[in-house]
Amino acid sequence: TGVDNVKSVANIQMLTGNLGRPGTGICALRGQNNVQGACDMGALANVYSGYQSVLVPEMKKKMEDAWGCQIAEGKVGLTVTTLVNTLADEPGKVKCVYIMGENPMLSDPDIHHVEKGLRNVEFMVVQDIFMTETAQFANVVLPAACYAEKDGTQTSTERRVQKWRKAQDPPGEAKADWQIFCELAKHMGYEKQFPYKSPEEIFTEISKVTPSYGGMDYVRLEKPEALCWPCPTKEHPGTPILHKEKFTHPDGLGIFTPIEWKPPAEVPDKEYPLLLTTGRCIWHWHTGTMTRRSVDLEREEPTGWVEINPEDAKALGIKDKEMIKAISRRGEITIGARVTKDIKKGVVFIPFHFVECAANILTHNALDPVAKIPEFKACACKLEKIKEA
Repeated sequence: TGVDNVKSVANIQMLTGNLGRPGTGICALRGQNNVQGACDMGALANVYSGYQSVLVPEMKKKMEDAWGCQIAEGKVGLTVTTLVNTLADEPGKVKCVYIMGENPMLSDPDIHHVEKGLRNVEFMVVQDIFMTETAQFANVVLPAACYAEKDGTQTSTERRVQKWRKAQDPPGEAKADWQIFCELAKHMGYEKQFPYKSPEEIFTEISKVTPSYGGMDYVRLEKPEALCWPCPTKEHPGTPILHKEKFTHPDGLGIFTPIEWKPPAEVPDKEYPLLLTTGRCIWHWHTGTMTRRSVDLEREEPTGWVEINPEDAKALGIKDKEMIKAISRRGEITIGARVTKDIKKGVVFIPFHFVECAANILTHNALDPVAKIPEFKACACKLEKIKEA
């Protein structure tokens, strides 16, 4: 599983002594630039900012005092993936969904299942910079500013908190995300809880309620190298390297985790004999909301393809660049074949950026039991030639 993979990498790093020194450690290539920062700010189902648990009464009281309002009793909520399943399988349980900078109609597994869920929602708001495939299902679309049109901070995978400076103002009625939230809060009667006039004011609050950011402010972030958390006090220099002397467990030791191999939720069989794995190409990013609007990038990769080993292609009578069908138990797509020795026999690969041949129509919505990460990298499929009329 995804979590087991992470634990396995941590085991190897500890076993080989590659932690706590310059040039060592784990630097995960996250899906986008501010995944770490979003998690740090509590964009998760079980924590406030700084990974302070919603289940701890003291943390709840701390946030209530900071925000000047009562918070519902702490309980672990729905992750993005479990939310989609709830929408589809338990209609009416969730009545309103607010989607911000996300395009699940192309990025989530088993798109037909996602569509069923979105159609079940009574009221949906989408806040984005373009009219995405997901935004087309919304009752209300709020125009947001893109990365180059807003100030703020972002936190990299190495925990480095950097200032984000806008290059130009957003067009038309588009606004920065924080401005949209503040205006919405005002109309809902929560203006007192959202009094912010600038991103710097918001960051000041972040520092007050988030221990790992406690010593940071906009002045200190002006340094070219910025600051890495934990940085608990104004005097603290930040922590570019973790675990230099010891681990954070009470005894100072790391924990090795034995891993038991588990098969994918769906494996190839007689009917669907190929293993499908999905991923990215270098020219496009995620669902192509931005990159597919770039003439130069779109010229490099104008549409999707399925990579197939020459032996599999020969057995199926498939030629390079031929339009074929890729089929799984969830659906089918029409897509061009790319015959290549770069892919193993019995395995096929499809990039997920392209709506006209969306790989996630085929993928399985099985989830990692701990992190609830979809199993994008393995499901059973088959390839077929297109029959002539």
